Amino acid sequence: MSAAFGRFFLPGPTEVLPEILEAQAAPMIGHRGSETERLLEACAGPLRAVFRTSRPVMIATCSATGLMEAAIRNGVRRKVLCLVNGAFSQRFADIAAACGTEAHVAKVELGRTFEPDQVRQLLKESGADAVTMVHSESATGALNPVAEIAAAARETGDDVMVLVDGVTSVGGSPVETDAWGLDFVLTGSQKALALPPGLAFGVASERMIERAKTIRGRGIYLDLVVHEEQIRRNQTPYTPAVSLLFALRAQLLRIEQNGGIEARWLEHERMRQRAERWAGERGAELGVSYLPEPGRRSWTVSCLRLPENPGGSVLARAMKAKGFVIASGYGKLKDSTFRIGHMGDHTVAELEAVLDALNEALRRG
Repeated sequence: MSAAFGRFFLPGPTEVLPEILEAQAAPMIGHRGSETERLLEACAGPLRAVFRTSRPVMIATCSATGLMEAAIRNGVRRKVLCLVNGAFSQRFADIAAACGTEAHVAKVELGRTFEPDQVRQLLKESGADAVTMVHSESATGALNPVAEIAAAARETGDDVMVLVDGVTSVGGSPVETDAWGLDFVLTGSQKALALPPGLAFGVASERMIERAKTIRGRGIYLDLVVHEEQIRRNQTPYTPAVSLLFALRAQLLRIEQNGGIEARWLEHERMRQRAERWAGERGAELGVSYLPEPGRRSWTVSCLRLPENPGGSVLARAMKAKGFVIASGYGKLKDSTFRIGHMGDHTVAELEAVLDALNEALRRG
């Protein structure tokens, strides 16, 4: 028997509704046939609505890390500025180094964000032709001001590509791909879209595609020029995870029927606000406090400091004994913080149950 929905609050993968899981059980179809083309066509408009773009949304059968590598291979001509404020923004820098790209790595304290004036100066000093950042850094729960940073990047010159990991923001908080002037933004299926892992989605600006055409060695599987050409024809370059596409279609339809992407953003904002109120009301008593500052907190992942005891791993085990799955801190923050992934199809009511269990677990800690 499957567990009741509403008890799995990791920062990813996210809990998936039973009806979305069931959608994967549809009979297999040929991935080069008209049925798959109709399936992809049905997903195209709703995906553009999720990303707030008029550009085609590419679908890759890989984790989001694959499209992070695609961003580097297709979007960096000579040198990239990597804005690092957590483990996943560090991954962007590591990918750049592994791809042989010259990277200028800038870091801020864990839990902090980058600000526009700072990035403007870093771009001038580095001479980079691209900048990478994570919108919602799920290792720390910090939300970088991507719109303002992108505007600052454009002020330094038309040559700078803005490459954004939107893994825990797309679908869960405002991401305006076109209005913010993002050159590449990506996410994975298993986060705020609340699908099983295995698909990645990305949008490239026209100038990003034009740059990619000039870059040799951008690879085959992650060649964004080919991916865009194919998705415009309702195809993918290589064999897609067809069963996951069935789930994607079902979930996009469900989002549309429940008020669209703006309603989904609003529910995520309500969950973040409830977690903030809980920390404000119970923080002194329980010894917890937010790691990021107000106004710079993810809508999908709350990362909170812990007193010395219990550590993050101990608290996660205590919550599991109560039937809830949350996360300890990540990397260097493993035992000094814990994280609640309030995203996807969760509700404020379900989050209330998690917070009630935390009250008890922390008092006993």
